[in-house]
Amino acid sequence: QVQLVESGGGLVQPGGSLRLSCAASGRTFSSYAMGWFRQAPGKEREFVAAASWVGTTTDYADSVKGRFTISRDNAKNMLYLQMNSLKPEDTAVYYCAASKSGYLTSYHYTTRAYDYWGQGTQVTVSS
Repeated sequence: QVQLVESGGGLVQPGGSLRLSCAASGRTFSSYAMGWFRQAPGKEREFVAAASWVGTTTDYADSVKGRFTISRDNAKNMLYLQMNSLKPEDTAVYYCAASKSGYLTSYHYTTRAYDYWGQGTQVTVSS
């Protein structure tokens, strides 16, 4: 089992940057594929980015491609999401998630691909 705790959210102006972190407990973190999702008020949780267990295979939602970067440090049991050029529509609660499959599956962009979830961190983009 793995426990996930997100941090790094906050209020930022449009065009600004934030770096989200996800701290994972457990010795098996390095074997999990990891993902970031977000959920805005009144909307379903949506895929943002994912990385395989090594981190060499990544995928992004079209809405964040070129602006967000997912990375991981397996030695530190950490997952990151660097968010640049933030827009008001990026406002949401951001969640990290872990998948027992170390590789990105054909459905890695869906919530059902993930076995463990964090509690989320709020990101608000507003002037």
